Amino acid sequence: MARTIDVVSLYPKDMNIYGDSGNVLTIRRRLELYGYEPVVHQYNQGDDWPDQVDLILGGGGQDTGQKKIIDDFYHRADLLRSLAADGTPMLMICGLYQLFGEYFETVDGTRLDGIGVIGAYTVGQNVRMIGNLVEHSDQFGDVIGYENHSGQTFLREGVQPLGTVNQDGRGNNGEDHTEGARVHNVIGTYMHGSLLPKNPAISDFLIETAVTRRYGTFDTSDQTPEQAKELARLDQVATNARKAAAERPR
Repeated sequence: MARTIDVVSLYPKDMNIYGDSGNVLTIRRRLELYGYEPVVHQYNQGDDWPDQVDLILGGGGQDTGQKKIIDDFYHRADLLRSLAADGTPMLMICGLYQLFGEYFETVDGTRLDGIGVIGAYTVGQNVRMIGNLVEHSDQFGDVIGYENHSGQTFLREGVQPLGTVNQDGRGNNGEDHTEGARVHNVIGTYMHGSLLPKNPAISDFLIETAVTRRYGTFDTSDQTPEQAKELARLDQVATNARKAAAERPR
Protein backbone atom coordinates (compact mmCIF):
# COMPACT_ATOMS: atom_id res chain seq x y z
CA MET A 1 0.00 0.00 0.00
CA ALA A 2 1.37 3.40 -1.02
CA ARG A 3 2.49 5.69 1.78
CA THR A 4 1.13 9.15 1.06
CA ILE A 5 2.58 12.51 2.05
CA ASP A 6 0.28 15.53 1.92
CA VAL A 7 1.97 18.69 0.66
CA VAL A 8 0.31 22.12 0.79
CA SER A 9 1.28 24.69 -1.81
CA LEU A 10 0.36 27.93 -0.06
CA TYR A 11 -1.30 30.60 -2.25
CA PRO A 12 0.23 29.47 -5.57
CA LYS A 13 -2.09 31.75 -7.54
CA ASP A 14 -0.72 34.99 -6.08
CA MET A 15 2.53 33.99 -4.31
CA ASN A 16 4.50 32.29 -7.05
CA ILE A 17 7.10 34.57 -8.55
CA TYR A 18 10.50 33.78 -10.11
CA GLY A 19 9.56 30.12 -10.49
CA ASP A 20 8.85 29.29 -6.85
CA SER A 21 6.39 26.61 -8.03
CA GLY A 22 9.48 24.63 -8.99
CA ASN A 23 9.93 23.90 -5.28
CA VAL A 24 6.59 22.06 -5.26
CA LEU A 25 7.53 20.10 -8.39
CA THR A 26 10.86 19.11 -6.82
CA ILE A 27 9.32 17.88 -3.57
CA ARG A 28 6.68 15.92 -5.46
CA ARG A 29 9.21 14.27 -7.77
CA ARG A 30 11.70 13.38 -5.05
CA LEU A 31 8.94 11.91 -2.88
CA GLU A 32 7.93 9.70 -5.81
CA LEU A 33 11.53 8.62 -6.39
CA TYR A 34 11.91 7.71 -2.71
CA GLY A 35 8.88 5.44 -3.03
CA TYR A 36 6.19 7.66 -1.51
CA GLU A 37 2.96 9.00 -2.98
CA PRO A 38 2.77 12.80 -2.85
CA VAL A 39 -0.63 14.47 -2.67
CA VAL A 40 -0.30 18.17 -3.49
CA HIS A 41 -3.02 20.50 -2.21
CA GLN A 42 -3.02 23.90 -3.90
CA TYR A 43 -4.42 26.20 -1.24
CA ASN A 44 -5.60 29.64 -2.35
CA GLN A 45 -7.62 32.17 -0.37
CA GLY A 46 -11.10 30.93 0.42
CA ASP A 47 -10.29 27.25 -0.16
CA ASP A 48 -10.97 24.52 2.38
CA TRP A 49 -7.91 23.58 4.42
CA PRO A 50 -6.79 19.96 3.85
CA ASP A 51 -7.51 17.40 6.56
CA GLN A 52 -3.92 16.12 6.48
CA VAL A 53 -0.84 18.36 6.18
CA ASP A 54 2.69 16.97 6.28
CA LEU A 55 4.67 19.72 4.55
CA ILE A 56 3.94 23.32 3.49
CA LEU A 57 5.62 25.29 0.69
CA GLY A 58 5.08 29.00 0.09
CA GLY A 59 6.51 31.37 -2.49
CA GLY A 60 7.18 35.02 -3.08
CA GLY A 61 4.91 37.61 -4.60
CA GLN A 62 4.61 41.24 -5.48
CA ASP A 63 2.94 43.71 -3.11
CA THR A 64 -0.34 43.21 -4.98
CA GLY A 65 -0.14 39.47 -4.33
CA GLN A 66 0.46 40.00 -0.63
CA LYS A 67 -2.58 42.29 -0.43
CA LYS A 68 -4.77 39.69 -2.16
CA ILE A 69 -3.93 36.91 0.28
CA ILE A 70 -3.50 38.84 3.50
CA ASP A 71 -7.05 38.55 4.92
CA ASP A 72 -7.14 34.80 4.37
CA PHE A 73 -3.59 34.53 5.67
CA TYR A 74 -4.60 36.19 8.93
CA HIS A 75 -7.61 33.85 9.09
CA ARG A 76 -5.21 30.87 8.92
CA ALA A 77 -2.61 32.43 11.24
CA ASP A 78 -3.42 30.41 14.37
CA LEU A 79 -3.42 27.19 12.37
CA LEU A 80 -0.08 27.97 10.72
CA ARG A 81 1.48 28.95 14.06
CA SER A 82 0.22 25.71 15.61
CA LEU A 83 1.56 23.57 12.77
CA ALA A 84 4.94 25.32 12.94
CA ALA A 85 5.19 24.89 16.70
CA ASP A 86 4.30 21.20 16.31
CA GLY A 87 7.24 20.67 13.96
CA THR A 88 5.59 20.59 10.54
CA PRO A 89 8.33 21.25 7.96
CA MET A 90 7.79 24.41 5.93
CA LEU A 91 9.68 26.41 3.33
CA MET A 92 8.68 30.06 2.92
CA ILE A 93 10.24 32.16 0.16
CA CYS A 94 10.61 35.96 0.04
CA GLY A 95 7.14 37.49 0.47
CA LEU A 96 5.80 34.69 2.65
CA TYR A 97 9.10 34.61 4.57
CA GLN A 98 8.42 38.26 5.41
CA LEU A 99 4.81 37.57 6.39
CA PHE A 100 5.88 34.68 8.64
CA GLY A 101 7.84 37.30 10.58
CA GLU A 102 6.50 40.04 12.85
CA TYR A 103 5.83 42.83 10.37
CA PHE A 104 6.83 44.46 7.09
CA GLU A 105 7.14 48.25 6.95
CA THR A 106 7.24 49.73 3.45
CA VAL A 107 9.38 52.65 2.33
CA ASP A 108 6.40 55.00 2.74
CA GLY A 109 5.81 53.82 6.31
CA THR A 110 2.87 51.51 5.70
CA ARG A 111 2.99 48.56 8.09
CA LEU A 112 1.77 45.07 7.23
CA ASP A 113 1.63 42.74 10.22
CA GLY A 114 3.03 39.21 9.95
CA ILE A 115 1.97 36.16 11.94
CA GLY A 116 5.06 35.93 14.15
CA VAL A 117 6.22 32.40 13.42
CA ILE A 118 9.73 33.76 12.82
CA GLY A 119 11.22 36.33 15.17
CA ALA A 120 12.13 38.84 12.49
CA TYR A 121 10.91 42.12 11.01
CA THR A 122 11.33 43.70 7.59
CA VAL A 123 11.70 47.31 6.50
CA GLY A 124 11.61 48.54 2.93
CA GLN A 125 14.49 50.31 1.24
CA ASN A 126 14.98 51.85 -2.19
CA VAL A 127 17.96 49.68 -3.15
CA ARG A 128 17.29 46.10 -4.33
CA MET A 129 19.49 43.16 -3.42
CA ILE A 130 19.55 41.04 -6.54
CA GLY A 131 21.60 38.25 -8.09
CA ASN A 132 22.82 34.69 -7.68
CA LEU A 133 23.97 34.08 -4.14
CA VAL A 134 26.00 31.44 -2.29
CA GLU A 135 25.41 31.21 1.43
CA HIS A 136 27.05 28.93 3.96
CA SER A 137 24.94 26.72 6.21
CA ASP A 138 26.15 24.40 8.95
CA GLN A 139 23.43 21.84 8.19
CA PHE A 140 23.07 22.10 4.41
CA GLY A 141 26.52 23.12 3.25
CA ASP A 142 26.56 25.80 0.57
CA VAL A 143 23.04 26.92 -0.37
CA ILE A 144 22.74 28.46 -3.82
CA GLY A 145 19.85 30.53 -5.10
CA TYR A 146 18.77 33.84 -6.60
CA GLU A 147 17.73 36.75 -4.40
CA ASN A 148 15.66 39.71 -5.60
CA HIS A 149 14.21 41.88 -2.83
CA SER A 150 14.24 45.42 -1.51
CA GLY A 151 13.03 44.62 2.01
CA GLN A 152 15.66 44.39 4.73
CA THR A 153 14.91 41.61 7.21
CA PHE A 154 16.45 41.71 10.68
CA LEU A 155 16.41 38.63 12.92
CA ARG A 156 15.63 38.98 16.60
CA GLU A 157 18.32 37.93 19.05
CA GLY A 158 18.60 34.16 19.24
CA VAL A 159 16.92 33.46 15.89
CA GLN A 160 19.08 31.18 13.77
CA PRO A 161 19.72 32.25 10.16
CA LEU A 162 19.52 29.72 7.37
CA GLY A 163 23.07 30.65 6.46
CA THR A 164 25.64 33.40 6.20
CA VAL A 165 26.96 35.38 3.24
CA ASN A 166 30.43 36.80 2.74
CA GLN A 167 29.52 40.02 0.94
CA ASP A 168 28.03 43.29 2.13
CA GLY A 169 24.81 44.29 0.41
CA ARG A 170 23.50 40.74 0.20
CA GLY A 171 21.31 38.38 2.23
CA ASN A 172 18.68 39.36 4.77
CA ASN A 173 19.58 43.01 5.07
CA GLY A 174 22.93 43.69 3.44
CA GLU A 175 24.52 44.50 6.79
CA ASP A 176 24.92 41.55 9.16
CA HIS A 177 25.81 38.83 6.62
CA THR A 178 22.84 36.61 7.57
CA GLU A 179 20.39 35.08 5.10
CA GLY A 180 17.09 33.41 5.84
CA ALA A 181 15.92 32.01 9.16
CA ARG A 182 15.28 28.70 10.93
CA VAL A 183 12.58 28.24 13.56
CA HIS A 184 11.41 24.73 14.55
CA ASN A 185 11.33 23.00 11.13
CA VAL A 186 10.37 26.21 9.31
CA ILE A 187 12.84 27.63 6.80
CA GLY A 188 12.44 31.20 5.58
CA THR A 189 14.67 32.54 2.81
CA TYR A 190 14.96 35.10 0.03
CA MET A 191 16.33 32.42 -2.30
CA HIS A 192 14.33 32.03 -5.49
CA GLY A 193 15.77 30.09 -8.37
CA SER A 194 13.79 27.83 -7.81
CA LEU A 195 15.66 27.00 -4.62
CA LEU A 196 15.00 23.28 -4.19
CA PRO A 197 16.04 21.92 -7.61
CA LYS A 198 19.56 23.26 -6.92
CA ASN A 199 19.65 22.28 -3.24
CA PRO A 200 18.81 18.58 -2.73
CA ALA A 201 20.01 18.72 0.89
CA ILE A 202 17.19 21.12 1.80
CA SER A 203 14.67 19.13 -0.24
CA ASP A 204 15.62 15.94 1.56
CA PHE A 205 15.50 17.61 4.97
CA LEU A 206 11.92 18.70 4.31
CA ILE A 207 10.97 15.29 2.93
CA GLU A 208 12.64 13.20 5.64
CA THR A 209 11.16 15.39 8.38
CA ALA A 210 7.67 15.13 6.90
CA VAL A 211 7.89 11.37 6.40
CA THR A 212 9.37 10.68 9.84
CA ARG A 213 6.73 12.76 11.57
CA ARG A 214 3.95 10.86 9.81
CA TYR A 215 5.33 7.32 9.71
CA GLY A 216 7.94 7.24 12.45
CA THR A 217 10.88 6.57 10.14
CA PHE A 218 12.17 7.50 6.70
CA ASP A 219 12.02 4.15 4.89
CA THR A 220 13.09 3.89 1.23
CA SER A 221 12.65 0.11 0.92
CA ASP A 222 9.98 0.63 -1.76
CA GLN A 223 12.41 2.55 -3.95
CA THR A 224 13.20 0.73 -7.20
CA PRO A 225 16.67 0.67 -8.81
CA GLU A 226 15.26 2.81 -11.62
CA GLN A 227 14.04 5.40 -9.12
CA ALA A 228 17.40 5.44 -7.36
CA LYS A 229 19.13 5.97 -10.72
CA GLU A 230 16.82 8.85 -11.63
CA LEU A 231 17.35 10.46 -8.24
CA ALA A 232 21.11 10.28 -8.77
CA ARG A 233 20.67 11.88 -12.20
CA LEU A 234 18.68 14.76 -10.70
CA ASP A 235 21.36 15.26 -8.06
CA GLN A 236 23.96 15.54 -10.82
CA VAL A 237 21.79 18.07 -12.66
CA ALA A 238 21.62 20.03 -9.40
CA THR A 239 25.40 19.91 -9.05
CA ASN A 240 25.82 21.31 -12.57
CA ALA A 241 23.24 24.04 -11.96
CA ARG A 242 24.87 24.99 -8.65
CA LYS A 243 28.26 25.34 -10.32
CA ALA A 244 26.86 27.54 -13.09
CA ALA A 245 24.96 29.79 -10.67
CA ALA A 246 27.92 30.17 -8.30
CA GLU A 247 30.09 31.37 -11.18
CA ARG A 248 27.56 34.00 -12.32
CA PRO A 249 26.93 36.57 -9.57
CA ARG A 250 24.18 38.39 -11.54
